[in-house]
Amino acid sequence: MDVGTAKPTRDEQSRVTHHMIDIVVPDEHFDTQAYARLAREKVMNLNSRGITSFIVGGTGLYIKALVHGLFEVGASDPRIRIRLKEEAQICGSNFLHERLNRKDPDSAKKIHPNDAYRIIRALEVHESTGKTMAELHREHSFKDNSFDFLKIGLHINRDILYDRINRRVDAMIDTGLVGEVTELLEMGYTPHLKSMQSIGYRHMVDFIQGRCEWDETIRTLKRDTRRYAKRQLTWFKADPDIIWAEPGQLSEIRGRIKKFLQAK
Repeated sequence: MDVGTAKPTRDEQSRVTHHMIDIVVPDEHFDTQAYARLAREKVMNLNSRGITSFIVGGTGLYIKALVHGLFEVGASDPRIRIRLKEEAQICGSNFLHERLNRKDPDSAKKIHPNDAYRIIRALEVHESTGKTMAELHREHSFKDNSFDFLKIGLHINRDILYDRINRRVDAMIDTGLVGEVTELLEMGYTPHLKSMQSIGYRHMVDFIQGRCEWDETIRTLKRDTRRYAKRQLTWFKADPDIIWAEPGQLSEIRGRIKKFLQAK
């Protein structure tokens, strides 16, 4: 899944050592907990060798889980999970998504109606604890600070950002996103996988399987990517640890990093 994830090129990876790339296959279960565990091991290993890690990306919950630890939702209840899986097979994930919207509307807004795994997990948590995912997040508050860290957020004009998003989608198409998704389907990776429900991949699947015309596919892909970016900004704006800077303020950014490292 190279094109749709904007994976760093071989040239980029040869200039700066990258970690946590190509660590799972598309149908392998991978979540926040797995990421936090593997990333923490990697950061600690690098730290023991005197190497400072840069955590780069836009998935706020994953970064927060790495830095502050994960909240515990209690043990899973296999009986509930099995029953929900059977319901999903009989009635479809949309049926369960409607139930989730009644029980935990905040989670329902964040989970695609076809993402059966996350829908079932959210419903399982609610049935097991009587609480929504948001309520459990608030109770945990991510107070486990395991690292000294410096968070830098890059702020950019919204119009410029959206224009770049639109051009990035065009570049992904030119680079071969349709061919990549076609090959994944031919390899047996089904459209219902969590990885195939991500932005870009689910849009290409709908086009390839004839559920959406080409122009509408591109329009919705650009729209959904812009909406995702907006949600990312909302998440990060609420993080008091982030120091915001314009992308062109390289000298100031370098200065902050140098000062942080010298203090440590």
